[in-house]
This record gives sequence, structure tokens and C-alpha cells, in this order.
Amino acid sequence: MLDDRARILLKALVERYIADGQPVGSRTLSRASGLELSPATIRNVMADLEELGLIASPHTSAGRVPTARGYRLFVDTMLTARPLDLDAVQSVEPELVAAREQLHPDQPQRVIAQAAALLSSLSSYVGVVSAPRKAGVFHHIEFLRLGERRVLVILVAPDGDVQNRVIFTARDHTQAELLEATNHLNAHYAGLSLEEVRSRLRGEIDALRGEIAALMQAAVDAGSEALAESSDHVVVSGERNLIGVQDFGNDMGSLRRLFDVFERKTDLMRLLDVSSRAEGVRIFIGGESQVVPFEQLSVVTAPYEVDGRVVGTLGVIGPTRMPYDRMIQIVDITARLVGHALSLR
Repeated sequence: MLDDRARILLKALVERYIADGQPVGSRTLSRASGLELSPATIRNVMADLEELGLIASPHTSAGRVPTARGYRLFVDTMLTARPLDLDAVQSVEPELVAAREQLHPDQPQRVIAQAAALLSSLSSYVGVVSAPRKAGVFHHIEFLRLGERRVLVILVAPDGDVQNRVIFTARDHTQAELLEATNHLNAHYAGLSLEEVRSRLRGEIDALRGEIAALMQAAVDAGSEALAESSDHVVVSGERNLIGVQDFGNDMGSLRRLFDVFERKTDLMRLLDVSSRAEGVRIFIGGESQVVPFEQLSVVTAPYEVDGRVVGTLGVIGPTRMPYDRMIQIVDITARLVGHALSLR
């Protein structure tokens, strides 16, 4: 545990480094902390913080910079970023208020794209938003014969979204048999989730003709895959912003690794999925996740809700030297704006 003096100095060092981007020396730290300590005492405390792995000394400077571990301690115990009320944002982020009028609830994909662009614009970093997860409920299903042992499954969700999938069957089916399966599923299972349909089919397998039961089981499996693929969608905006960030601009190796992260959408989805299971804003600091593989990168995320249910996640990706208090407020407010816009559908 750090004593009060060490905590004050660490907090002052992190805040000064975030503001200036330059290693912080003992004289600067003395002024920034407000503590009446001799330069020798401050150097001793900084040596202790360095031994704990909270700060480091670049080879080219006598000053110190925070490490990922130092940022984590700062974020967890020293940062005070109060949530903003949607109606009280005007004085802090007027662009957020303007964006509130531009989100079109009748076009959910446009809302997602606008939110990613807004996060990027406000943060000057990268905005990332995962599309709302599908509930996995079908309103209507239809089978169409395409050819020998090939059947097109058409799934219509309650919101009108249509998913098509081609399945290969153990034997050829006539269109009359496909119509029988269509009518049975729509009459007995419409409105249920695909998992509920799958569970009920297992219990009713003996009451159905074997080939029809197998056909419906294959259709449910195909529908689950189609819905999962349609939900696996991430919008990324502002990647080029990081080229101008001091921490990355002169390091082409870091930039290449950064853009590799943005190319791997499945890895981004994994990170956002973890975030969706947390309440409120969550901060990932470099090296803490396989998706954030190096120390210079941090991610600030928050889930967004529709009708009280978490349906997606959004966030900002930038350098560890970011103003976390402001990023927290931007991400928190944007999550609420997106949830509000999508709830109006």
C-alpha cells in the first residue's frame, strides 16, 4: 500500500504526463503536487514508485512516466469522473447534444455508424461500436426446395429482419414435405427463441416423422448460425487519428500492430462482449487483455441498453496517455444516447 504522500505524487505525475506528454521531473512534480517537499525527498519517493513498477524512467530523460500498472492504480483509486445527466451535457460536450438530434431511430445501422463517428470525433481517437445482438426469435419460417438435397431456409424476425441459409439434407424432400415442416413450425413455435425451439423439438422428436424432425432441427441450427453471424458486427471509426498521436506517430511497428487489432474484428467483438457483462464504464489498459496486447493502448467501454436489456457495447480506443475522466464521460453519455435512440424504434 502507498502512503498518502506517495499517492499524491503518483496522481500528480500521471495527470501531468497525460497533460504534457513529457517525462515528469522532481521539480515539476513538486509544483504540481502542492507538497512542500525537498527535491531529494521527491526523488526518493519516485525511486520507491519505480521499484513498485508504477513509474519508469526513459533512457533519454531524468523524468519519469507512468507504466500500465501505474495507470491502473490511478484509474481504479484516484480518478474522479462523475456521470453526467443527459440534460446537463450542453456546457461540457455541446457536440453530444447536437448529435442527439441526428440519431435516426428508424435506421439502427445508421445509429451505430453515427455513434462510432461521434466517439472518434469527440475523443480524437478511435470509436468502436458493436451492433445490437439479435434476440434469436423468429416470427415466420419458410422452406424452399433449391434442388436435390438442397433447401433454402428463410427466417423472418419480429422486427422484419430476414435471414437466409442454405442447408443440405440427408435425402431429397418434395415441396409438399417442406410445406408440411413450414406449417408445423409456424403453427407451434413462432414467437419462441431458437433455443426454446431446439429444446422443444428434442422432446417432441418421437411424435414427428423422422425426416421432418431432422429437417426442422437442421433449420434451427442454420438459423442460430445466421443470427450469430448477423450480430457479429463491429463498426470502427477514426483509425487514422492514431497516426497523429505522439505516442504512436514515430513508431511504425506500433502503428502496424494497432491496425492489425482493428482488422481482427472477432477480437474486438470478444473485448466488447466482455465489456457488455459489466455495469457501466469499464477501462482496459495495455497488456491486461490479449486483445490489447501492448502497453501503449487503452480502451474505455460501456454497454448500451434498449428497454432495460443490454444489446451492445461501444467505446474509445487510444493511447494509455489519454484523459480518462473525459473519455469516461464521452463513452457513458454516448452509450445512453444510443440506447435512447434505439428504444424509440
